Amino acid sequence: MPVFESTEKMYEVLGALFNHLMEHPDVREKFQAAGITVRFEINDPKGEIWLSPEDGVICGPCEHTPTVTMTLSGDSCHKFWKKELSLPVALAKRQIKSRGPINKILKLLPLLKPAYEAYPEIAKKRGIEA
Repeated sequence: MPVFESTEKMYEVLGALFNHLMEHPDVREKFQAAGITVRFEINDPKGEIWLSPEDGVICGPCEHTPTVTMTLSGDSCHKFWKKELSLPVALAKRQIKSRGPINKILKLLPLLKPAYEAYPEIAKKRGIEA
């Protein structure tokens, strides 16, 4: 059984995580300066989450054009935020697939520290063990 039992639960947990990340002033400023729009195409459960410099976090389909699309499972998302799955290894093993200039995403990896720190509590508050 997948970690996220429904798309709504996934949006609840990951939406809260990404909103937490985008509320961090240093992260928000650097993400906006990078000017990239990221689309996470998630399966099992099926859904999509967007990070946009203009609109912040969007859970569900939208009309933006992604700079980078990351395709992965909900379980891979969970493992990534628990720091059990590194992005370079996951890309090499095709656990995460990407389209677009991945070098732009790799440059933003250092900005994820507040999300790594916050994920266990955000997940736990929403009934997901992290």
